[in-house]
Amino acid sequence: MNEIVIMSGKGGTGKTSITAALAALAGEKAVVADCDVDAANMHLLLAPERMETHDFVSGKTAYIHTETCTACGLCTEKCRFDAISFAQGTYIVNPVDCEGCSLCHYICPAKAIEMKDNTAGQWFISRSRFGSRFVHAKLGIAQENSGKLVGKVKTIAQSSARELDVPYILVDGAPGIGCPVISSLSGADHILIVTEASESGLHDLERLVELIQYFSIQGSCIINKCDLNDAVKTKIETFCNANNVSIVNSIPYSSVFTETLQQGKTIVESNDRSIISKIEEIWNYVQSME
Repeated sequence: MNEIVIMSGKGGTGKTSITAALAALAGEKAVVADCDVDAANMHLLLAPERMETHDFVSGKTAYIHTETCTACGLCTEKCRFDAISFAQGTYIVNPVDCEGCSLCHYICPAKAIEMKDNTAGQWFISRSRFGSRFVHAKLGIAQENSGKLVGKVKTIAQSSARELDVPYILVDGAPGIGCPVISSLSGADHILIVTEASESGLHDLERLVELIQYFSIQGSCIINKCDLNDAVKTKIETFCNANNVSIVNSIPYSSVFTETLQQGKTIVESNDRSIISKIEEIWNYVQSME
């Protein structure tokens, strides 16, 4: 079982479009995981049939039992996040501002403050329209711990791959290099980096390569929109060669990406044979990995 994580140092490179296209080609040979939980959107292309829904519980939120509260005001005085206010004769907690630190719970002389489990989002097990098992999630508004939710999605995807005995896990990672990205690449066999021929694309590629090298994971690169800037494309190729990052393919700018997105289709469902062949070459590269 090979776990391939598709990543990008920045948004807008075409990472999710390429991942969904690979999922279409893989069909039932892969479990697909959308680990971009802060802005999950792969379901728009895979049109999944939901099989299971689970709450993601993470962190705590303070709750004041008004019948026990003596209105001493100590909680408001000591809260560093200004999450507790006094209104209409009652102290209340704003759950958006509460950081779940539990200080108010421990200092309340009346023991009127309870720390309740926080439902921070949901995760799902679905079947994509291509027949593959699809594991995805949605982080709630203003919720934290996206890295933990990514870890949950990956764990379920891995157990699903073992259960179904499929050879591949295709993971759509979050953009950037932050906590959800680090959680996405944990345990990966290979990283496919999707970049673009722009200065910002090169800059964020450099950061992402540094990150995967730190974790000693082999990576390769796809240069999307490679004809945006020939000079930058050359810089990307030079950088990849110097850092032992293979360039799998270069894809020219094409309106097919946008047109198929608008239709809710993957790019391999278009009529553009030149783009389809590029994605097929990438899929063949993935299958050639030991």
